[in-house]
Amino acid sequence: MNTVTKNAAMKKLLAMHPGRRLAWVSLLSLIVLAIAVVLDNWGDLLLTAPDRPVATAKSTEATIEQGRYLALAGNCMACHTSRGGTPFAGGRRIDTPFGGVYSSNLTPDPDTGLGAWSAHDFWQAMHLGRAKGGRLLSPAFPYNHTSVVSREDSDAVFAWLSTLPPVAQAQPAHSLVWPLGTQAALAVWRSLYFQPSPFQPDPGQNPDWNRGAYLVQGLGHCAACHSPRNALGASGPVSDLSGGLMPVVNWYAPDLTQDLETGLASTPLPEIVRLLRTGASSTAQTNGPMGEVVQHSLQHLTEADLHAMALYLQSQAQAVAPTKAAAAKPAQVTLQVAQLGAKVYERQCLQCHGEQGEGVKTAAGEVAYPALAGNRAVLLKDPANLVQLVLYGGYGPATQGHPRPFGMPPAVLELGDRDTAAVLTHLRTQWGNQAAEVTPLQVNRIRAASTR
Repeated sequence: MNTVTKNAAMKKLLAMHPGRRLAWVSLLSLIVLAIAVVLDNWGDLLLTAPDRPVATAKSTEATIEQGRYLALAGNCMACHTSRGGTPFAGGRRIDTPFGGVYSSNLTPDPDTGLGAWSAHDFWQAMHLGRAKGGRLLSPAFPYNHTSVVSREDSDAVFAWLSTLPPVAQAQPAHSLVWPLGTQAALAVWRSLYFQPSPFQPDPGQNPDWNRGAYLVQGLGHCAACHSPRNALGASGPVSDLSGGLMPVVNWYAPDLTQDLETGLASTPLPEIVRLLRTGASSTAQTNGPMGEVVQHSLQHLTEADLHAMALYLQSQAQAVAPTKAAAAKPAQVTLQVAQLGAKVYERQCLQCHGEQGEGVKTAAGEVAYPALAGNRAVLLKDPANLVQLVLYGGYGPATQGHPRPFGMPPAVLELGDRDTAAVLTHLRTQWGNQAAEVTPLQVNRIRAASTR
């Protein structure tokens, strides 16, 4: 259709009676939806054509053990276990900006779990985001990342899940805002943002690097947190590690490609491995969502796999030119805010973090109470993590390599928004630190979001 024809059609549509115009627009919308559904189905049919080799899961001891290990690498239990519930029986509510999504039952119960599924059905879910029978799954399940996983590894995970005790627990209905949970809406979303990404090794890299890339992009699904999301909840490619604010939970996942935010490019590789394995190193600690990943997943991985992941992550940081920090001007802090911040720091923080923000290390050289002077987490452009730590406390994961981590108690009941903002501004403007002021409004938004 040429431009003249398009313009004529548009004028004709605008000249219609409003009722007829609405009917035409509705019809066109339905046609677009139908096309999206057809394209989505057609693309999946091409990917699962009968002439493609179909593997079967062999439930040998080695396969089952491999599946158990891979389920740990994917941190599957974290989402597929309700609080206080049976592991992998599902039912956990996952809050999104569009409503709640409930995780599915992965135990082999024939009616409410995977008992009636085949290994191929499971691979369809992992690779294409489709349940048995073809129903489209909510992208709260990160099938863009699980599509990276090989058929062999998918079969192994399924073989291990099949050995779990069956639990009869139906998946609660999602509570997404209409029409976002409908199959038509999911088909449109997928046509815009989803394309299966089977892993392709880079021939220019060594096997360790490729293993790290496979774990980070696939089961590790690091970009699910460390990638910015758009208004429709879509993140970047599985290799996008450019950081972003995590919706709903309001933690900022740092840009893993910028040394200024994480230090990955300049930190010795053994220290990165140590942080992934134990949650603590000589220069950093994990908290919040990342602490949970270390607790439930990373600490259980082999040294070889952790080294591979660290190698890949460091290479991604070293491959990106570091962002030059603009010469920061001292924040224009009023005398009232400065005095209040210093007063709160002296009362709440000084005993552990020191007069000069120097922090405290253990005899083994591990961080007990982090130094605040020059601390990358303190200087992040987005202060969300600092607000979370002051309000709700900071507790690293208890791991085999770091069984008794030091923690910071919550101050949510002691400090109001003004006090919290003032003390965080104090941290960000003292001891050579130069970062923007934290406002009471920024604190209030996170406090309010956490009490909904």
